[in-house]
Amino acid sequence: MKINYCCTYWGCEQDSPNVFVDKVLAAGYEGIEISLPPTPETFTPHFLKELEGIRLNKPNFIFIAQHLTSPGTDTVEQYIRKMEKNLLELTSYNPTFINSHTGKDFYSFDENCSVIEAALNISQKTGVRILHETHRGRFSYHAASLLPYLQKFPELELVGDLSHFCTVSESLLADQQHILQEIIPHMAHLHARVGHEQGPQVNNPFAPEWQEHLAVFLAWWKEIINHRKNTSKELFTITPEFGPAPYMPAMPFTQEPLSNQWELNCTMKDYLINQLN
Repeated sequence: MKINYCCTYWGCEQDSPNVFVDKVLAAGYEGIEISLPPTPETFTPHFLKELEGIRLNKPNFIFIAQHLTSPGTDTVEQYIRKMEKNLLELTSYNPTFINSHTGKDFYSFDENCSVIEAALNISQKTGVRILHETHRGRFSYHAASLLPYLQKFPELELVGDLSHFCTVSESLLADQQHILQEIIPHMAHLHARVGHEQGPQVNNPFAPEWQEHLAVFLAWWKEIINHRKNTSKELFTITPEFGPAPYMPAMPFTQEPLSNQWELNCTMKDYLINQLN
């Protein structure tokens, strides 16, 4: 099974499409994961043109489009209409797949099921896979609470960002391994970020004080990869996804980040190439 490493656009919003794409290629990534800016007429056409240029020489270059809804006091029906509009727009850009931040943690089970059904319908209609990220604030915010959705929708594919489970449960999930075993088969893409009991991102996973956390996350990632290999999947994607401040811990007053986000993600990519391949 081949593993492709994708670069997040998160934290690079200051870069124009051509500058960002040049950085991605120079760093050895094989794909891009991006939440397209809310002013698509000034960014998206230029980005898609750059992507088209890459694919002339690298036809299998990965393009993961992220779906997020803006904060609001929407009813479930309003939320679904907003989500459907955005998902349909994203499918028109021919992504490899969509990573969706889906539903809300305070919606009822039935309400979130309506949201998931709407996303599944779009996926079936367009032929574009829509994966759902395990994330705080979404239907997938908590490991045990996720299980009823997987039972109702066994076809669901997930983006595994396990840092959120740790933060919500204030633990490294030592007592929830049996729950993770039910979730791992659904994980079709990974966000390689190390979190901890009190937050979704350590300042630097390679610092000695975070070695236990890095080891725990690496073991989970290896288990997910092994499961995918055993189910004869030909390709798996990973996005190292350490984010900028306020995800990145920063110094008080100066707000100086404690680590360089770009370098951290590149280091994680190289580390995983060594550990997983």
